[in-house]
Amino acid sequence: MAKHPSLQTSKHQRFWKNRRVFLTGHTGFKGAWLSLWLISVGAKVTGYALKAPTEPNLFELLELRKDMISIVADIRDLGRLKAEMKKAKPDIVIHMAAQPIVRRSYKNPPETYETNVMGTVNLFEAVRACKSVRVVLNITTDKVYENKEIDKAYKESESLGGYDPYSASKACSEIVTASYRHSFFNPNEYGKHKVAVASARAGNVIGGGDWASDRLVPDCVRAVLRGKKIEIRNPGATRPWQYVLDPLNGYLLLCERLYKNGAKFAGAWNIGPDLKDCKSVGWIARKFCDYWGSSKTCSIQKGKHPHEAHFLKLDNLKAKKQLGWYPKWDINEALSKVVEWTKAYESGLGVREISEKQIRDFEGFPQLNDAELY
Repeated sequence: MAKHPSLQTSKHQRFWKNRRVFLTGHTGFKGAWLSLWLISVGAKVTGYALKAPTEPNLFELLELRKDMISIVADIRDLGRLKAEMKKAKPDIVIHMAAQPIVRRSYKNPPETYETNVMGTVNLFEAVRACKSVRVVLNITTDKVYENKEIDKAYKESESLGGYDPYSASKACSEIVTASYRHSFFNPNEYGKHKVAVASARAGNVIGGGDWASDRLVPDCVRAVLRGKKIEIRNPGATRPWQYVLDPLNGYLLLCERLYKNGAKFAGAWNIGPDLKDCKSVGWIARKFCDYWGSSKTCSIQKGKHPHEAHFLKLDNLKAKKQLGWYPKWDINEALSKVVEWTKAYESGLGVREISEKQIRDFEGFPQLNDAELY
């Protein structure tokens, strides 16, 4: 196999090369993608998370363990977390560790609150004990808002809430973040502590390599790979969909701004798609079938299901105006990339190669032919 060209010509490489990063939740779907991107641009990454939650899983398929320090531990273990963060001496801390599934939160609320709320408290306590840290970014969710079930996009200044345990726990995580920012890392006293704290709220993130349970696109992927019919629960529910690289690009940019400009960029940020990409569950499933081909179809899953929001949209104007971040791939491109990645996986092609190719595609580098890639 020909050597894959380096990704170190990335626009992020100038800032991230040799930057020490402590990433919680690195074995999850988004965490694995972010680990790969950070490694590709030369960052020194220490990951802290439980064992990858699914089999198969993207973290193992990408063979990331050989390129980073991977610590298998619980975010609820404050002593271990403090010790590992001190040892890593990170410049930047990105917090992704979470119990991220709505339906699972109904089955096990204590686990969800312990992980998502006290896990965030532990993260900030570890940061307080680690003098090297200059940036903390807590990744939450679009579901932190008090959803009034109206067709509007929520701004960062609007009320937090949460109907289900997952949504409520992530809203609590936002409150914890704001509390630590005000109490210990106040932007008005940045000159003393030199730590900039922010949170980022993405939409419904999709992408290759996600095998989580009770998520629409992974459910579609599992169905087609097993030759089964796709079943959906709430076809009319509207969500802000985006390919995984778009919010990750926003996180990387936000961390850089926080590092260079400190208090100016502290606070909450919506890193969500444009409103045109807020589509119904039914639309997403049908479009996925179109891209996959082979006459795949979907149907509505019978039975009673836990409550999930009907309307949910994010206003991303603040990120556009102040951060200079814009979504790059629309929902059609996003779904086509999911299918591209999944068909490469199904065919037994290199998972790391197709993932790096998609990062190159996203950053606008020249295309590689199949001989060069595989």
